[in-house]
Amino acid sequence: MAKIVLDHVDKAYTSDVKAVNNLSLEIADGEFMVLVGPSGCGKSTALRMIAGLEDITGGEISIGERVVNDLAPKDRDIAMVFQNYALYPHMTVEQNLAFGLQLRGTSKAEIKKRVADAAKMLGLEQFLKRKPANLSGGQRQRVAMGRAIVREPQAFLMDEPLSNLDAKLRVSMRASLNQLHERLGVTTVYVTHDQIEAMTLGDRVCVLREGVLQQVDTPQNLFDSPVNLFVAGFIGSPAMNFVNAELVREGGGARVTFAGYELPVPAETFTNKPGLEDYTGQSIILGIRPSDFEDATHGGQDWPTMQVSADVTEELGSEINVIFTIDAPPVEHKDTADLAKDEEDEDSAIPLTDNKALWTARVNARSHVRPGQSLDLAVDTSRLHFFDAESGLAIGHPEAAEVEAVSA
Repeated sequence: MAKIVLDHVDKAYTSDVKAVNNLSLEIADGEFMVLVGPSGCGKSTALRMIAGLEDITGGEISIGERVVNDLAPKDRDIAMVFQNYALYPHMTVEQNLAFGLQLRGTSKAEIKKRVADAAKMLGLEQFLKRKPANLSGGQRQRVAMGRAIVREPQAFLMDEPLSNLDAKLRVSMRASLNQLHERLGVTTVYVTHDQIEAMTLGDRVCVLREGVLQQVDTPQNLFDSPVNLFVAGFIGSPAMNFVNAELVREGGGARVTFAGYELPVPAETFTNKPGLEDYTGQSIILGIRPSDFEDATHGGQDWPTMQVSADVTEELGSEINVIFTIDAPPVEHKDTADLAKDEEDEDSAIPLTDNKALWTARVNARSHVRPGQSLDLAVDTSRLHFFDAESGLAIGHPEAAEVEAVSA
C-alpha cells in the first residue's frame, strides 16, 4: 500500500488547453478516493497521469514516497482496471489471472496460490476453466479485478469499471468493491461520472471541473456543505434547486424572499455561515435540496411552508418526486450553465416552461399528491444554502476563498 500525492500537476495539450490545471491532491495510504465530474473535466486524464499512461506537463506525482514522473507504468507498482475489461479472449479465466504474474517471473507455486486466493475472494472458482466469451459482463469485470488483485500492487487505479454493466448489476458490483476494499485495504483511485457510485464508494470524493479541483471531502460533507454552485448542483440527485433571492432583516428577524415566497432564516444560520449578515439587503442565490422539503400534512409541521402546484409527480415507492415551477427565471451563472450543458450532453435536460424555473421536492409516499394538485410544502430552513450571486461561492464556507484563488 502507498500514499499517492499530486503536487501542482498540469496536463496541457496546447498553450490554451489544459486538461488538468494545477491539481494538488493527497490520497492517504489505504484510502478509496473517487474522482468525479462531468465529461471532459480531466478525471480520466488525472488517473492516466498517475498510471504513467499520460505524460505530465508540470508538477510532481509520487507513489509511496517515490517520485514517479519519469517512471514507466510497469515500474510504478500499480494495477489498472478499465471499463472494457481488456481480457485475453483466447485464454481461460485462470490463464488471464496468471498471465501478468508469469511475465514478471513469479514462481509457479506463488502464481497458483495468488490465483486461487483471488478466485475465491471474487467467487470465480467455478469459472476458472471458462473463456471470457462464456462469461457474463459482471463475471468478466470480476476477472479484470482479479487480475489486478493477484499483482498485489501498491495501488489500484480504476477507470469507470462498472459503466458497461446494467443498473442492477452495478449495484451489486459496488457492494463487492466496497467489500474488497475493506478486505484488502489497498489505496484505490476510482474514476466515474456517476455520482451515486462516487457517493457510495468513496472515503473521500474529489470533484473536478474543467481540469480544476473544486472540492475534496467526504461524500456527506459534499452534500451538506458544497463549496460553490457547481458542486451543489452536481452532487445530489435530484439536483439542488436554485433561485435568485434577497436576504432581508426586519423586526429582529431575517428572511429570504423569492418568487413571491418568504422563508425565515434561523438565527443559528448566521453563526454557522460567517459573513452571511453582510449580504442583508442584497441579492444572493438561494439553494434548497429536494430532500429538505416535505408534504406539510405528513411531516415537517414546525417548518414554514410554500404552496405550489404539482406539474409532474414521479412515484418511487417509498417517496415521490414532485416537480413544480416557481415564478422566477432559472439562475443565470457560469456554474449553473456548466451544469446545464452537462445535462444536455446526457440528453436528460427538461425543457423550461415560460422561462420559469423547474424545482423538485422529494416527499414521503404517504402524500399521494398527483399532477395538477395544490400542495403545501414544508421547508427545513435550517438547511438552506446561500451563494454569492457574482462568484457562485457558498457564503460562509471555510474553503470558498481557496477555491476562488485556484480558479482565478
